[in-house]
Amino acid sequence: MSTSPEPTRGDMMNWTLEVVVVPVAEIDRAKSFYADQLGFTVDHDTTISPGNRVVQLTPRGSGCSIVIGEGVVPSMPPGSLQGLQLVVPDLVAAHAHLVERDVEVSEIHVMGGPPDALERGGSALDNIGFVYFQDPDGNSWAVQQISARG
Repeated sequence: MSTSPEPTRGDMMNWTLEVVVVPVAEIDRAKSFYADQLGFTVDHDTTISPGNRVVQLTPRGSGCSIVIGEGVVPSMPPGSLQGLQLVVPDLVAAHAHLVERDVEVSEIHVMGGPPDALERGGSALDNIGFVYFQDPDGNSWAVQQISARG
């Protein structure tokens, strides 16, 4: 049995996640939700041919985009993508932003932190503060506070 040597730091591969396909039933409804309600930037909306359309949207400040579309994207049941996560520097502000834009969003949840973290706010919510919402098709999103990334 042959053993491979441990990789050295110079052998490590850098990987970046650039695009996540989000399965939706109606492209224009989803585009409106992500662009108009959430405030994602529409990078492009391209119809390649009848039945083949790609819409790419990027959350402000993100290096990763989402793609919705038909024909040229993998076919998945609408609403089947669960557990997408966004990170924000201020969860209270993010919650207010979502409420202002008529997104049905959960209250702020504190996961495993001190019971008074929500009352203290600010950096007390780092890593442990979350809110949750779904797009119109039921794809679920979590929003976590990590202020050091702001």
